[in-house]
Amino acid sequence: MASPVFSSSNSAFKPGATINQDGSTVTAEDLQSQFDAPSATSHDMGRMTYEGVTTKAAGMIVLAFIAAIPGYLFPSTAGLFISAIAGMVLGLVLAFQRTTNPVMALIYAGVEGYFLGSLSIYIETGFDVPGAAMQALLATAITSGVCLYLYRTGKVRYTSKMRKILIIGGISYLVFSVVNIFVMIFGGTDSAWGLRAGWLGVAIGLLAVGLACISLIADFDFIENGVKRGLPQQYEWTAAFGLVVTLVWMYTEFLRLIAILQGRD
Repeated sequence: MASPVFSSSNSAFKPGATINQDGSTVTAEDLQSQFDAPSATSHDMGRMTYEGVTTKAAGMIVLAFIAAIPGYLFPSTAGLFISAIAGMVLGLVLAFQRTTNPVMALIYAGVEGYFLGSLSIYIETGFDVPGAAMQALLATAITSGVCLYLYRTGKVRYTSKMRKILIIGGISYLVFSVVNIFVMIFGGTDSAWGLRAGWLGVAIGLLAVGLACISLIADFDFIENGVKRGLPQQYEWTAAFGLVVTLVWMYTEFLRLIAILQGRD
């Protein structure tokens, strides 16, 4: 004899019976509505999407623009250095997190925005380069757009060779930058740019912009692979953070390159 639990008196266990979560029997109309309903999207399933990355990156960029306004309009040497150090520390903390903390990412965007605003007005006034900020902004936007177009059309892909170039070039650039900071601090050269003056400075600047472009291609590659592999939605913040870091780097390099080309140091 069957257990009373599975008795035929319980409609849920009748042969061929289908029930809803509330225990009611599924009708033909219910089945048809479920069949007609749209398929669950990656967003519905908590997966990483292009739209999610774009929205988060755009939000961080807008926040950076807003924070840049007081930095540009009310310049402060103390604010410039404090925001530079805070941005660097936040960037390092976020870079070593397994998944990017959204709140910290937004704080990073705000701090970097203020820093870029302060740096822009400092270079424009201190080196007599009016309009350098707008030129650097346009150069960053155009270069980023070209990189995106080349990647989306398949003309450029992030290969293992490009990865090696980015790693070797990035480490070399970092070492050079550290050495140059010491030269600038201890007065090893008459130029305010240290070793990055003149045509050497231009060459280093172009190299840095090239590395930033490769980094941007790497960011696009991470996003594409993340969406295809169905990474969890929280990785959208990681992708957005990576994009913003690269754009900040590219902007500062263009800003410095424009000032050096003006030759007013």
